[in-house]
Amino acid sequence: MTSALRRASVVFAGGVAAVGLFAPTAAAADTPVVLACQATPPIGSAQTFNLNAGVNAAAPATVTAGSQFTVTLAPDALTVPTTVGGYSIQSISNIVLTVPVPANATLTGESLTGGSGYSGSASVAVNNGNVVLTVNGSVGGGGTFTLPALTLNLAAGASGSVISTSVAGTSYADPGLTFTATVPVSFFTVDVPTACYPATAQALSTTTVS
Repeated sequence: MTSALRRASVVFAGGVAAVGLFAPTAAAADTPVVLACQATPPIGSAQTFNLNAGVNAAAPATVTAGSQFTVTLAPDALTVPTTVGGYSIQSISNIVLTVPVPANATLTGESLTGGSGYSGSASVAVNNGNVVLTVNGSVGGGGTFTLPALTLNLAAGASGSVISTSVAGTSYADPGLTFTATVPVSFFTVDVPTACYPATAQALSTTTVS
């Protein structure tokens, strides 16, 4: 069983490295985001791949100092493949997307709207200067899902400053997106935690304070 688990883990992670785990279902988004990802099977070496995603951001171009405004970040739909590296994908679960509270602004509230294609529920919380969107359910292999749109209620900072939003993360150890893929192998399953961060710095929205 250990040998089979090792083979499954290595083949699965290698397949992820070759094709990526998700396939975007939409055409070009307002802001394309390339995430550098690392899948870490329980046995075998970690494998890396890029995930091409996208976010449609709605934010005012300019606001006045001290004014209240909102920014809405709506992730594009993604599809989970049915197979990777010759192994079936049973599901992905525990999806967590992190967005930093923008500099030069004060966060006064946050909320989620929409979202589809996953079981369970989604929630949002603020933790250590980050807004964290968590999906507690799962998406089956072959399923298409859309994370909820995240709305940030903000108060603008000083005149002349710039308020930008982005996906968090600077490394695999400091990710902005995490999830777990589950792969059935014989009579057991392999869980493969995956961590992603933006491959290059990318602003989702930019607002100038006048």
